[in-house]
Amino acid sequence: MYEQTPAAPVPACPELFTWEFAADPYPAYAWLREHAPVRRTELPSGVEAWLVTRYADAREALADPRLSKNPQHHSEAAHGKGKVGIPGERSANLMTHLLNIDPPDHTRLRRLVSKAFTPRTVARFAPRVQELTDQLIDGFAERGEADLIHEFAFPLPIYAICDLLGVPREDQDDFRDWAGMMIRHGGGPRGGVARSVKKMRAYLADLIHRKRESLAAEETEGEDLISALIRASDHGEHLTENEAAAMAFILLFAGFETTVNLIGNGTYALLRNPEQRARLQAALAAGDEELLATGIEELLRYDGPVELATWRFATQELTIGGQRIAAGDPVLVVLAAADRDPERFDAPDTLDLGRRDNQHLGYGHGIHYCLGAPLARLEGRTALATLLTRLPDLRLAADPDDLRWRGGLIMRGLRALPVGFTPESAREASRETPSGAPDAAQSGAPKGA
Repeated sequence: MYEQTPAAPVPACPELFTWEFAADPYPAYAWLREHAPVRRTELPSGVEAWLVTRYADAREALADPRLSKNPQHHSEAAHGKGKVGIPGERSANLMTHLLNIDPPDHTRLRRLVSKAFTPRTVARFAPRVQELTDQLIDGFAERGEADLIHEFAFPLPIYAICDLLGVPREDQDDFRDWAGMMIRHGGGPRGGVARSVKKMRAYLADLIHRKRESLAAEETEGEDLISALIRASDHGEHLTENEAAAMAFILLFAGFETTVNLIGNGTYALLRNPEQRARLQAALAAGDEELLATGIEELLRYDGPVELATWRFATQELTIGGQRIAAGDPVLVVLAAADRDPERFDAPDTLDLGRRDNQHLGYGHGIHYCLGAPLARLEGRTALATLLTRLPDLRLAADPDDLRWRGGLIMRGLRALPVGFTPESAREASRETPSGAPDAAQSGAPKGA
């Protein structure tokens, strides 16, 4: 009789939601996919939720109507009250937005927003995004160094979404301050975030009121998004003023942070993968934008801006990946884990800008697929293409181990991204000076000669 070889012990689950985990969560997600693909986990807030990490299970869960977006279905204990969702949205009366509701209300509100958020609107907005991109790069192009998060990736989508919503230019710096508070404190104390949310809510309510009055008096045609929402509500669609404020808020909130992280994470990934970065720069120099289009999708898959999909709650007992989920339990689909599932993607831990079969879940799936994805893609393409073209020798100016990632549950993004590069004027001067010939400064020629 042969002796049975004992099975090798399963290694312990890596510790989740630490600062070390935030820097590189992918090994832990690989462990979860293999050993506990649907696992009940206590989150840093104390709330317990199921983490879904395999691609097939994640895609199925994102489209399952038994998983509600409405927090009212959460069978939360007293200590969990108010600890799901966006900080401050309850107290600011901003719960009636697309991330918190189900059909038929979700269907009605999404239809209204979709009317105002058409591909034609996004395409018409492209020149403004390019203008903003160039203006921001102008601000640091001569210094030879910059923090690409605070000086570029953060302000670009804030000003872009403010323009799209119709926030007057003179008020947009206030939005930048409020958004900055939300990003800085997103993983820490919720008080600062809640105060910013309340200020934003009060401003939006007043702006909606003023735009409604202007539209009623026919003082303006109102081509911005908020005006379009108001017109829809005034044509029998029953969008209340509170719904309009909540919709404007979530478009602002979801429309800026995802793009901040797409630009930041994407640039960082390119800097860490120089052969892929050189491949993209060569394509751009040749006027070929096909690699840019597939590259954005790959950056969304490889290290996307949204780590976990927003909260879902089981409305009845169900099974995901062979695991029974009780009614009322929260479910969090881990997009970052699903998008590196080797069962779905070849060489999932390798960045391949030309990857073709790339049905990633970076912007979700199903009826809650990100409405602002076309605008985010436009901003991401414009930002990366312009950076790599204007600052071709862009380089990381810090040890990767010294970079810090923001804490928080849903979003994944760097706190700062210090870079160095040759100042534009110096690079242009070297191109204009023939090899071996003295430049103006060396020859003593007067300036402007």
